[in-house]
Amino acid sequence: MKEEKKKQKMHEKGKINDLEEFKEYSEGKKLTTNQGVKVSHTDDALKAGERGPTLMEDFHFREKLTHFDHERIPERVVHARGTGVHGYFECYESMSEHTSAQFLQDAGQRTPVFVRFSTVVGFRGSADTVRDVRGFATKFYTEEGNYDLVGNNIPIFFIQDAIKFADMVHSIKPEPHNEIPQATAAHDTFWDFVVSTPETAHMIMWLMSDRAIPRSYRMMEAFSVNAFRFVNAEGKGRFIKFIWKPTLGTHQLVWDESQKITGNDPDYHRRDLYEAVEMGHYPEYELYVQMIEEEEEHKFDFDILDATKHWPEELVPPMKIGKLVLNRAPDNFFAEVEQVAFHPGNVVPGIDFSNDPLLQGRLFSYLDTQLIRLGGPNFHEIPVNRPLAPIHNNQRDGYHRMMINTGKVSYSPNTLDNNDPKPASKEEGGYVHYMEKVEGKKIRERGEKFKDFFSQARSFYNSMSETEKKHIISAFHFEVGKVESKDVRQKVVNLFANVDKELATKIAEGVGVLPPSGGEDSRTADSFPSFSMEDTVKDTVESRKVAILAEDGFNYDELINVKDTLKKAGANCKIVSKYRGMIKAENGQEVEVDKNYVTTASIVFDAVYVPGGKESVEVLKTQGDALHFVNESFKHCKTIAASGEGVELFKESNIDGISFVKKDKQIVSDSGVVTAGSTADIGEFSKQFIDAIAMHRHWDREMKEHVPA
Repeated sequence: MKEEKKKQKMHEKGKINDLEEFKEYSEGKKLTTNQGVKVSHTDDALKAGERGPTLMEDFHFREKLTHFDHERIPERVVHARGTGVHGYFECYESMSEHTSAQFLQDAGQRTPVFVRFSTVVGFRGSADTVRDVRGFATKFYTEEGNYDLVGNNIPIFFIQDAIKFADMVHSIKPEPHNEIPQATAAHDTFWDFVVSTPETAHMIMWLMSDRAIPRSYRMMEAFSVNAFRFVNAEGKGRFIKFIWKPTLGTHQLVWDESQKITGNDPDYHRRDLYEAVEMGHYPEYELYVQMIEEEEEHKFDFDILDATKHWPEELVPPMKIGKLVLNRAPDNFFAEVEQVAFHPGNVVPGIDFSNDPLLQGRLFSYLDTQLIRLGGPNFHEIPVNRPLAPIHNNQRDGYHRMMINTGKVSYSPNTLDNNDPKPASKEEGGYVHYMEKVEGKKIRERGEKFKDFFSQARSFYNSMSETEKKHIISAFHFEVGKVESKDVRQKVVNLFANVDKELATKIAEGVGVLPPSGGEDSRTADSFPSFSMEDTVKDTVESRKVAILAEDGFNYDELINVKDTLKKAGANCKIVSKYRGMIKAENGQEVEVDKNYVTTASIVFDAVYVPGGKESVEVLKTQGDALHFVNESFKHCKTIAASGEGVELFKESNIDGISFVKKDKQIVSDSGVVTAGSTADIGEFSKQFIDAIAMHRHWDREMKEHVPA
């Protein structure tokens, strides 16, 4: 009882986001209706005789079916496919010099959060690993109210002004005459919009890059996209953008892999996120902020309020300000993930808006969308959306009202209730909008720098590694190659000649149109290493998934030693064999098989290991599934390793051009293929295997396209 009173006081003070009171615990409870009436039977409706008509007086039947008939709410127009998780944000150091936002004032201060990850284009039932932008929306439950940081894993957007948002989304969604294709930009209407709207060029370069097919939600950067303001206690404002950087680094899938995962496990990213949380590999990101002083607003060769332009880190260095840890999966997917409502207009004192024309439109659109999706103006009372801070205002009634307002007064000002609730002064924490002088003629126009559509697109391409450039060209071949209109394909080539003539020429080769007659050379543009994914974290195997292929007769010591070493390093190993059940080692010891070839594939693992054991390897050599597992992993540039007789399976595969071990005591690591002799130091072998996995991919193997997989 004492604990309940303490909890109630904390809730009244707005110290916790108490979802517990809304949770349903059914263990040992009796079935009831929504009115609390106990139900004696729920398998048969009330009838007039055992074979007679159902009676409408059966209130339990009517309530059960009525609720079921209305269970589904409209899905989001964009970002429909998503998943979410709870966690906390911890501030590293006081940001009081820059902002008065309370959750950024004290080092070590923790703020509960809910994060929703999503794809943009597909319907709710589409796949996770399609080529698309990924949403990364964070709801901070601060003591001053909810703050929503709504971002994407790409730092820019397709369009400059929100008035074109509906056009852009209509073009990329399934075509209206047949609602095909699903969750992809690879069709005529989207590319027709692109060539008709050249401001999209920079975003398209990012979309065709590996950024659009992340390895997992845990391994992708995210950006606020729009420019906001920090405002400190003295009223000084600065332009800002936010960046989330994953502690595991920024890593990608390869295109062939992403397509196959779409069929093998369409829930791949969702499953990866929840498995990581369940195993204690809590996803972590560090929050950075880029700041531009107001007097420096116009010093760049791009307009800082243009959402199609990035603030390169080399020009606007980011400051690390805190850490995000995601450590708890939702208890109910619909109640939390589907009903959570984000809005970039949900800000707290110390954070304000810029005049970014895309942001200005989003401030209207997000709120307007929630009204229809969540059934009315009271969606803020849904538990996952409810702020920590107490709510006091005169906004009443409407669909799904949860709060029971008391008293006769529902207006302001008033004398009957002492003018409560009263507005708060700035000193009392009241939100004060940033004072900015705004003047000008009413006009439908954009700033002059907004009209530069290609400079940063050229810089982006010039900043890519050769491997990344190759992937961009392949992406164009697939996406534009799906376009039926030859005229649109030709216009795509002509448009991207403004980015780089060689790029446009290579696009033309793959999509069956003429090369451009002229064009630009991206090598003359600036190069920003931060645009590339090449220089990312490559020193950890934490949460990486490793498949161990084995059959009866495997070498027990090799398998267990390597598995234990990988586990200590943070990797997650699964034994894969032809059948589930137990397999027996040479020495008679048994281990349990985690997956069989029917239920898994190499595409959902980061690396493969084949232990020795003559009998086991001889069987593996006869299994097409095992050989395909190795070949496919090799083709996708993943780390593969074998010890003892396991090396023979590699020799039986289609791998060539790689040096294998030749002596019993030797260990050879060549382009991510690690092999060890039968008497080699298994500890050193494991170390070299781990180092190779940490590299994520071994792109020098990518030219070996003859490997069948």
